[in-house]
Amino acid sequence: MSTPDSATGSTVDEPAPDPSTDGHLTSLSTRAARRLATTTKSEPQMQAITSRWLLKMLPWVDVKGGAYRVNRRLQLRSGRGRVHFEQNGGDDIRVIPETLTELPVLRGYADLDVLREIAGRFQRREVRAGQVLFEAGQPVTEAYLVAHGRFIRYINGKYGDEEVVGVVSDGAQMGDEAVGQSDPLWLSSVRAETSGVVLALPWAVVTEFTERVPSLAAHLEAYVGRHRRPMNRKGEADVPVQAGHVGEPTLTGGFVDYELSPREYELSLTQTVLRVHTRVADLYNDPMNQTEQQLRLTIEEIRERQEWELVNNREFGLLHNTDYSQRISTFTGPPTPDDMDELLSMRRRTRLFLAHPKAIAAFFRQCNRRGLVPGTATVDGHEVPAWRGVPLFPCSKIPITGHHTTSILALRTGEADQGVVGLYQTGIPEEQQPGLNVRFMGIDTAAIISYLVTAYYSMAILVPDAAGILENVQIGRTAE
Repeated sequence: MSTPDSATGSTVDEPAPDPSTDGHLTSLSTRAARRLATTTKSEPQMQAITSRWLLKMLPWVDVKGGAYRVNRRLQLRSGRGRVHFEQNGGDDIRVIPETLTELPVLRGYADLDVLREIAGRFQRREVRAGQVLFEAGQPVTEAYLVAHGRFIRYINGKYGDEEVVGVVSDGAQMGDEAVGQSDPLWLSSVRAETSGVVLALPWAVVTEFTERVPSLAAHLEAYVGRHRRPMNRKGEADVPVQAGHVGEPTLTGGFVDYELSPREYELSLTQTVLRVHTRVADLYNDPMNQTEQQLRLTIEEIRERQEWELVNNREFGLLHNTDYSQRISTFTGPPTPDDMDELLSMRRRTRLFLAHPKAIAAFFRQCNRRGLVPGTATVDGHEVPAWRGVPLFPCSKIPITGHHTTSILALRTGEADQGVVGLYQTGIPEEQQPGLNVRFMGIDTAAIISYLVTAYYSMAILVPDAAGILENVQIGRTAE
């Protein structure tokens, strides 16, 4: 209750009486006793801390020079990139000319005026679900860019049944295999699984540009010449070897050619300035040191952002730097055991899967429907789910799109296995943790102490098949 204060005229709160005694206390109340007691308390808690399995499972390479160069064998076969589109309304969809260089046949072509002219010759075409774009064995009369939709590649199997050999989705292209052939034929059939939009370029237009633009003709000739050089199954320049011979034949000689412009990864960073008042740092340190607690929570936040960057950063993050040849789409939408097996089969010695917790739940639902029980694996004393013996770690940093789809990552790790490695530098000044330092910045006139907290890191995919992505993973429940 409140009573008037005679000095100020305002009201002051009186302590509420103990209801168990109707206001007549016979012993010291607990409220009064707490004034003489020391409360047992926890350290400051933080809800945003996650397991950060990616940081734990990555082998980390100490980069003393601040940069890490990935030397590779010369690659003759270009990877399949993805073009991008701009849309102005439902009927006006155009390819962005600069992204045409993502196509293998135009990789490295620099004449932007020609690219703009080529982009303007694509014709928009709507496709209905179930429509066949072309069939295996038919002449190639058009090249296609998929603006939107889902298509499957299939062939007629040995026993007359239909065999699915791939899934084509947004940004992919079909038709580059015809470059350099006099009478090109489609090697597989393509059918639309959903309604969608494709941009078609008549093959006669390609021929016209080749005859009219010398620079384009020279570029395509060099592309064809590169692909006619001997190469291994991974598209690397071949080394001639002989096996099974007898006698004394003359052995062919050769050498292992290297990429002349290898990629270099410079260390990125996450920084913040921690501010603590000197009065707090001086007086309020029992039983917990205030500066240490502030620093502990700040470092936790920096490590959370570090893992986000390793997944999402456009320069080195997994989602943007995994080779397009190592990306597959789910066959039906939800992540099925078949999809996970396909992802697993694309590389040797897969060490781990990374997936959003909702994607893991969606995968378990598909296992339940088939009566399958995923296995488990013990990692650092923790029991985690596993598929085919490969641990399946949760990672909330993998985004979920507006269409309720996400991705599942598969990684081979370590330098010895030509996998994915984390990069940092140890031994930096005032190091608090490996690759993270805390530097005193001084005290300002407001008696505020400032500390600069910095983490240095990056990531490198040593060879393209070290990382793979299962895309368009549907996480929503479907009606039974």
